Amino acid sequence: MVINDSHCHFFSTQFLATLARQRGRSDARAPSPLPADELLDKRLADEVCGDLDWDAPGSAYTLADTWVRELDAHGVRRAALIASIPGDETSVAAAVAKHPDRFVGFFMLDPSSPDPVARSRRAIEELGLRGICLFPAMHHVPLDDGRVEQVVQVAAMHPGTAVFVHCGVLSVGVRRKLGLASRFDLRLGDPLGVARLAATAPGVPFIVPHFGAGMLREALMAADSCPNIHLDTSSSNSWIRHTPGLTLETVFKTTLGVLGASRLLFGTDSSFFPRGWQRAVFEAQKTAFASAGQSAADEALVFGGNFDRLFPVDAR
Repeated sequence: MVINDSHCHFFSTQFLATLARQRGRSDARAPSPLPADELLDKRLADEVCGDLDWDAPGSAYTLADTWVRELDAHGVRRAALIASIPGDETSVAAAVAKHPDRFVGFFMLDPSSPDPVARSRRAIEELGLRGICLFPAMHHVPLDDGRVEQVVQVAAMHPGTAVFVHCGVLSVGVRRKLGLASRFDLRLGDPLGVARLAATAPGVPFIVPHFGAGMLREALMAADSCPNIHLDTSSSNSWIRHTPGLTLETVFKTTLGVLGASRLLFGTDSSFFPRGWQRAVFEAQKTAFASAGQSAADEALVFGGNFDRLFPVDAR
């Protein structure tokens, strides 16, 4: 069975250096007062990694090679890498450029930043990225905001570009470990808002991660009403504890019963090293999928085939 991971975070030197600069700052979105110097970025990233007991990522090319070795070790053919902070598009673009047959590049976009439309176009047209990641609860921009609608239209004008929308519970572990404030407004992460957007751009694939992260019912309602909405299975799905009696097996069975297998994308939410690719997440999900009584063909779609259909290697 081909395994493709639709949800991995590319924790680059620039990403970690940005977090280092935000230590002690009350506004996580504030621009850095320091120059973007490569040596300074490396020093700041190394300090953060030392505090977290993580491996330093090195250059974007070095981290890309690390990811390839990790995927090879676990028999994973391809993965989506997410630039996990606005402005880090070039890091993921470098990884994709070095290994275009292994990686698909996604990038986080803050619609409240200066000229989000131009940023999106550059990331897609110049850098070759294929997924726009929106975090409404993090950036405090509602899904019905005109700036979000404009970004979705950029995706519509570039076939093969997906819009990823984080909904439900949002917790960024690395920020918590570093003592950084995370003032998220969870009211803004409603999957029903994704349905409205998806209806305006029926040719654009929308991806709601983590089964809706605690809003499974709303995510299924949204996806049932819009055939271009997909759910990903990523992370340990710890949001399940908010619903008494709910299990991962039940989540898979219910989702497959509503959507079928063609709109579910396997993912792990892997991110930093030395932990690397989270095989335990894969094993737990594979067991849960098996309990749903689906066919081998459906299993192949969820764990690899749907990803290849949305993001074919030779598309760009």
